[in-house]
Amino acid sequence: MPDFTRKTAGHWLAMLASASLCASANAHELEIHGSNTVGATLAPMLVTGHLEQIGKGAVNAESTGVENEKILSIASDDGPLSVLVAAHGSSTGFRTLASGQADIWASSRPVKPGEAQQVSTQADLTALESEHVIAIDGLAILVHPSNSVSSMSIQTLGQIFAGEIRNWSELGGPDRAISLYARDDRSGTWDTFKSLVLGKTYTLDSSALRYESNDQLSDDVSRDPGGIGFSGLASVRNSKLLAISDGNAPALKPNQLTVASEDYPLSRRLFMYTMGNKTPDFARELIEFALGNEGQALVAESGFISQNPIAVKPEFDSSVPDTFKRLTADYQRLTVNFRFSEGRTKLDNKAQRDLLRVIDYLEQHGRSADDLLLIGFADAQSHELRAQIISELRALSVRKALYQAGLDRVAYTGYGQYMPVGGSGNQRNGRVEVWIRAR
Repeated sequence: MPDFTRKTAGHWLAMLASASLCASANAHELEIHGSNTVGATLAPMLVTGHLEQIGKGAVNAESTGVENEKILSIASDDGPLSVLVAAHGSSTGFRTLASGQADIWASSRPVKPGEAQQVSTQADLTALESEHVIAIDGLAILVHPSNSVSSMSIQTLGQIFAGEIRNWSELGGPDRAISLYARDDRSGTWDTFKSLVLGKTYTLDSSALRYESNDQLSDDVSRDPGGIGFSGLASVRNSKLLAISDGNAPALKPNQLTVASEDYPLSRRLFMYTMGNKTPDFARELIEFALGNEGQALVAESGFISQNPIAVKPEFDSSVPDTFKRLTADYQRLTVNFRFSEGRTKLDNKAQRDLLRVIDYLEQHGRSADDLLLIGFADAQSHELRAQIISELRALSVRKALYQAGLDRVAYTGYGQYMPVGGSGNQRNGRVEVWIRAR
């Protein structure tokens, strides 16, 4: 992805003086409100990296005196530039963006339809210019390091947090009561867990301890032999990670490949939302920095998963068919999947940017379109032939999009409904993997 133009601090101040969503001037040049997952470490690192490009000297970080808030500032020829990062939960970020207080809403979940509707006269929060995937995270399921249980299904996880399973001995572990640790109701991490694990089937047991901070939750689980909790991947710390399965798909631990490709069943996207063409220039350029190569390098440094593709040779287990092993024998897999908007054949917002990332990867590594292989997959269908056709059409759709972006002659094929990464009906099964010829 190309480097974006670096503007002077003086230019920022001039532009910011005339462009604001607020009726009255904010105390800071930029305010980012929302997710603790994003705001605890990642957002401050991205802001620091960007301020270092446009300011003079070192970036200063200080607390506002309120927990989970900090101000990042740097000197410039025209005075100090300051950015407030307030990390009190994804829902709080939407409210401050909608009211005009925040320039950027940091969220660890997608915008809800009702939220998008509330501001639809001002901006379309589902559009490419408003919705920005800045990192990929895996919802980490954490237990005490001494716990002998190493994997479980999403269904079992739901039963545990609903209080239907109360002792580790029921899962082949020690005879010890289970203690539940969960994020609070304002957290996007909680929204993700509620959606992916509890769904409409389970309700969180009243005994669960609730936390605003991922790190504190993980630390407490790591000190409790009976504990189980969930956090963002960057907050595993001293706890033990469990492998998670969905439906008839194999259990997977979150790692570079399984999370970046979103094959891991509890993977999720981390977002920054802005108000479309009403976004101040300072906020827009910070987003561009975050999405670029330098920003994504900081994403990896922060403990989350960068969207900059890398080539990985997957370790196949016994569930992988021999035909697939032969198909990919001379290839490595790039850590990116192309996915489609729900119920549509159109590539989603992340995929639109991933097209450029794949092209950039080829340029950086001296590779060509001839080195690529696109493999399409489909969810289970009423007939095997139908699934095969759907999987090939998905791969062809990505091939056409790459062609429109300037990349010709990309090989493609379909693998039907085989090798699911989720249960039947799961949208993640409909994907296009990207493979590159090994050197």
